[in-house]
Amino acid sequence: MRLDKFVCKSTALTKAQAIFAIQSGELCINGHVFTDEAVQVHENNTIMLAGEKLTARPFRYIMMHKPAATICSNIDEAYPSVLNGLMVDNVSELHIAGRLDADTTGLILITDDGRWSFNITVPSKNCSKVYRVGLSREIKEQVAETFLHGVQLQGEQQLTLPAILKVITPKEVLLTITQGKFHQVKRMFAAVGNRVVTLHREKIGDICLDVEEGQWRYLTIDEVQSFTK
Repeated sequence: MRLDKFVCKSTALTKAQAIFAIQSGELCINGHVFTDEAVQVHENNTIMLAGEKLTARPFRYIMMHKPAATICSNIDEAYPSVLNGLMVDNVSELHIAGRLDADTTGLILITDDGRWSFNITVPSKNCSKVYRVGLSREIKEQVAETFLHGVQLQGEQQLTLPAILKVITPKEVLLTITQGKFHQVKRMFAAVGNRVVTLHREKIGDICLDVEEGQWRYLTIDEVQSFTK
């Protein structure tokens, strides 16, 4: 974790105040003064501010059911931030592990633990995400095999990683992917001549969405640890 982030997570200082304190020489790491706010610190470091030892607040892990017409951002833009629905302290410290488009609904995971979210978002970790997809046209039989072997997205040189398609009805399917390319699900179906009309994420890894739209809850210890195995 960056030193300035650690200071913010350990005190009531804003980022600007934390950087000022660091650059003023008020921070010591293992007995040595550091004035670079970008230096990386770890759990076993002893970090002192003005002679007092700092201890970071515990990490938080949250499930939320994202409504449509919200964005996965820390600030409001064309649509309001989904984080507006969180009634917790220090919301600015949180980030979303695997964002959804404004018109996409469903499961998002929110945390202030960067290493934990890395295990969710990096394709090499093979963390699966399951989407319920509504389509404008009936799905063709060969699409499941095409997705299993990888599909060529417009503007991409490499094929997508293998994806599993399960047909629910001719126009509704479940798609399981382990990547998170820009608009990936929509682009995959566009590549096979179809169009996504509704998109809803039901599952990430072993965690299934179990709260109502707009609601949230903290993850259990077992749910948190499922991404660290």
